[in-house]
Amino acid sequence: MLRGYSVEVRRLLIILFLCALVGFWFDHVVWALLAGSLLYVSWMVWQIRRLNKWLLRNNDEPPPESSGIWGDLFDNIYHLQRRQVQEKNSLQAVINRVQETSAALRDGVIVLDWRGCLDWWNPSAQRLLGFHSSDQGKSVINFIRHPKFVNYFEEGNYSEPLEIPSPRFTSKRLQFQITRFGRNERLIVVRDVTQLHKLEQMRQDFVANVSHELRTPLTVISGYLETLSDSGTDLTPPWRRALDQMQQQSKRMSLLINDLITLSKLETTESGYNHKPVKLEPLLQAIRSEATALSGERGHEISLKCESPDLQLMGNEKELHSAFSNLVTNAVKYTPAGGKIAMRLWQAHRQIFFSVQDNGPGFDSKHIPHLTQRFYRVEQSRNSGTGGTGLGLAIVKHVLLRHDGELQISSEVGVGSTFTCIFSQPPTE
Repeated sequence: MLRGYSVEVRRLLIILFLCALVGFWFDHVVWALLAGSLLYVSWMVWQIRRLNKWLLRNNDEPPPESSGIWGDLFDNIYHLQRRQVQEKNSLQAVINRVQETSAALRDGVIVLDWRGCLDWWNPSAQRLLGFHSSDQGKSVINFIRHPKFVNYFEEGNYSEPLEIPSPRFTSKRLQFQITRFGRNERLIVVRDVTQLHKLEQMRQDFVANVSHELRTPLTVISGYLETLSDSGTDLTPPWRRALDQMQQQSKRMSLLINDLITLSKLETTESGYNHKPVKLEPLLQAIRSEATALSGERGHEISLKCESPDLQLMGNEKELHSAFSNLVTNAVKYTPAGGKIAMRLWQAHRQIFFSVQDNGPGFDSKHIPHLTQRFYRVEQSRNSGTGGTGLGLAIVKHVLLRHDGELQISSEVGVGSTFTCIFSQPPTE
């Protein structure tokens, strides 16, 4: 560019010099310089016209031949166009590759613009949701009208996926996971989870049916064991010991079946079932009385502190009783005789808190992520001698999920444990 600029300056100076020389010869220097300037401007306009015609034609043609600054301009524009074509081809190759990859996915992929309207989708999404090419630019809510999806989409909290019936096939279940990107655009991944849903339903039905079927024969066995125990028949010590063990295991099996049935109901019934305002202090007073009776001769010091006596929670009273009772019962079972158990209810930041603290043996923090799993036990602090079923904290977790709550656990070996229920719904008084 600098070489072409130098050539162009020399050309202009030569033209002006020749015009000045001719003008001096004819004694019309000004007119000669003016004529030379017009000639140079005309040449410039002609070069601009050539550039414009070349740009309007097919860019694959080589640029017009020229010299000076215009030769450099033609060449630089041509090279710039070549680079743009190469970059465009590279970008198009990447786009084609991404489209081929997404087309091979079994999961549906949908791209929404900042307004929540359809921008692009892959063939799997078209198959699962029945999109057509004419649907581009329309709101996704026009095609997925399930109330849960509408709330999920508009609330903007996409930390967890949403599972709903398919809007196109009534026999299918679809899972939607939304991710934000770019300038408030959204990416939706749609997955067919029909088989997983059926397997989960089969598992729930199996547990519920087996639990109910076991209850009847277990009731008969327990009845005969109680009859033998209360009959006053003289039994030798070995038989008496065997009878006591059978009764103990029969009661433990009965508790296990009851917990399995409770857990099955929590999994299968719709969240929000039979919800109404529940006064928490009377509920906790009743649980404290039950815990005191369970403690019996072990003499635990069980205290209850309600900072807001009139505090109420919208929920299912039976489910809340089950969750709170499980926490307090666990504290009684795993706290040594004479230990302290503190129940506390309070509210802060428009949230309701209920905690159960004990000074039992505690456990290592590595167990905390697994405590709410079914039948999980901490080796040292939980054993069959406590009579637990291993389902208590799983029940607590499900109850809290159904009441917009969460469970926080803290523990230190040799110091004790604290279980805190946090309800995010605003309290009512």
